[in-house]
Amino acid sequence: MSGEFQVSGRNAAALFTLKLHRGDGMTLLAMNWRNGKPPQDFVGFAIEYQEPGGYQFFPLKNRLSFLGVDGKVNPKPQPTRLAPIQKFRWVHFPRHADLPGEFIYQVAPVFMNEAEELSYGETQKAAIELRRETYPGQLNVAFTRGFVSSQAFVERYEAAGPIDQLLPPEADKGLTFEPTHPKAEEALAWMGFEARDAILEVLDRALADQQAQVRVVAYDLNQPEVVSRLEQLGPRLRVIIDNDGPHGAAQAAETLAEKRLSLSAGKDQVKRQHLGKLQHNKTIVVDGPQVQTVVCGSTNFSWRGFFVQANNAVVMQGQNAVQAFLAAFDAYWQNDDASGFGKTAAAQWRDLGLAGIDARVGFSPHAPKNALLQEIAEDIGTQTKSSLFYSLAFLYQTPGVILEAIKAVTQDDSIFVYGISDRKVGGIDLLKPDGNVAPVYPGALTKNIPEPFSAEPKGGGGNRMHHKFVVIDFDKPTARVYLGSYNFSSTADTKNGENLLLIRDRRIAVSYVVEALRLFDHYHFRVKRQEVKKAKKKLVLAKPPRSAGEVPWWDEDYTDARKIRDRELFA
Repeated sequence: MSGEFQVSGRNAAALFTLKLHRGDGMTLLAMNWRNGKPPQDFVGFAIEYQEPGGYQFFPLKNRLSFLGVDGKVNPKPQPTRLAPIQKFRWVHFPRHADLPGEFIYQVAPVFMNEAEELSYGETQKAAIELRRETYPGQLNVAFTRGFVSSQAFVERYEAAGPIDQLLPPEADKGLTFEPTHPKAEEALAWMGFEARDAILEVLDRALADQQAQVRVVAYDLNQPEVVSRLEQLGPRLRVIIDNDGPHGAAQAAETLAEKRLSLSAGKDQVKRQHLGKLQHNKTIVVDGPQVQTVVCGSTNFSWRGFFVQANNAVVMQGQNAVQAFLAAFDAYWQNDDASGFGKTAAAQWRDLGLAGIDARVGFSPHAPKNALLQEIAEDIGTQTKSSLFYSLAFLYQTPGVILEAIKAVTQDDSIFVYGISDRKVGGIDLLKPDGNVAPVYPGALTKNIPEPFSAEPKGGGGNRMHHKFVVIDFDKPTARVYLGSYNFSSTADTKNGENLLLIRDRRIAVSYVVEALRLFDHYHFRVKRQEVKKAKKKLVLAKPPRSAGEVPWWDEDYTDARKIRDRELFA
């Protein structure tokens, strides 16, 4: 049905089921064999899609293919009718995901006989809307792509020029850096994905509404597209900029931004602040007769925040949301110390007044009596019933109640858990399907890559997975998401300036789960690449078993308890 965020195929004659889950700018396809196990000659799924209003189906492509008769690996991606997807779920990024109307997916099972000829079974079809806004007119979840370290980036842009032609070598040079890459405009739009567009669109709408007042709190502030728009607002802007540590240095981009905005808005309209430790918010509030909008989330207004890191931004409309964030801004403006802010009403949970969406916000730093960390840990540790998904920067370097709660839930075999965290010193921590944490180091992404893959750029130093979200029980009516700039640490709770949202809504929970899965799969494949390289094997699709002792590619999906749960949970 039109507008549904989860849609299933209805072909009872097909040997498998199909369920589509709406992400923001992406679709999760989940398949499951209808009765028992697949046959031995089943070699994967062929996936095609049709755009809204289109008349043709485009095949999804697979970088993995079957080993050729000459023993060589095909270096080019192949349509999935020839190189089927050997997974029971797949996240797809349609080229024009913002088109209004329904995207139609058709999926077919692929079989291979002893002569290695491919044949196809009955298809499943399903249609789903991927419209730009999650809840039109009220709330939109937007993500950056976070895929600088990817084969897609290599193929699209690296051949045309090195990454240092797209990104400044140092954050402090960000405000004066101009990209010289021949595909800079296209590449930056691809890298920034919907979050960059959504944030700049809010600022453009604020500029157009000439009576709108704008309030901004910024941790990193080195992105020229943002700062130039803030300058154009003149005295309609009031801004708080972090000045902790390097941000407070004379040569810092944030200090340069302070000087520029003091000239355009007036010196009294610009404030530097770090509270107990950091002013870590990344918020924009627009209050005008035509535009009443709030931006929050994990996306810093910086080159890395937009174009390198995996981040999210939430854009909300309406007077209730605006008033909640304006009250917090005023409380920050009046209180430079953590204890003072923690006593204000802004440090308490406040309903955001979104029609049909149970959403509330709380701002840090909290006082001891209204701190939230223990409350969140108890929700994770004692109230999670079916599933937990998380994407948390620095989780494994942040000892405390949240890490202990996640560990406890992970050990509960009745609860499905997938998670990813950025390491403090390089790389990614990945909670693998077997329950173990595996590191994925940048060097492993750039050296000795097995065919048919190419070395990938690191995207500079620093963290690349910058999300701060937890999704609990996405598949139940009690689905909920914690998100914001809040790093789920005692420092974030009682020292930093932060925003934390709690949203109880399945559509939004599913959107964040799709994001969690696409990042998990992206980095889990890098773990698999490392394993293949170590075993001195080739990265190819599995053919059907032909001799004693061989098992089909899908064997683990029907014998490993976690993979069984994975297969069943989404389909």
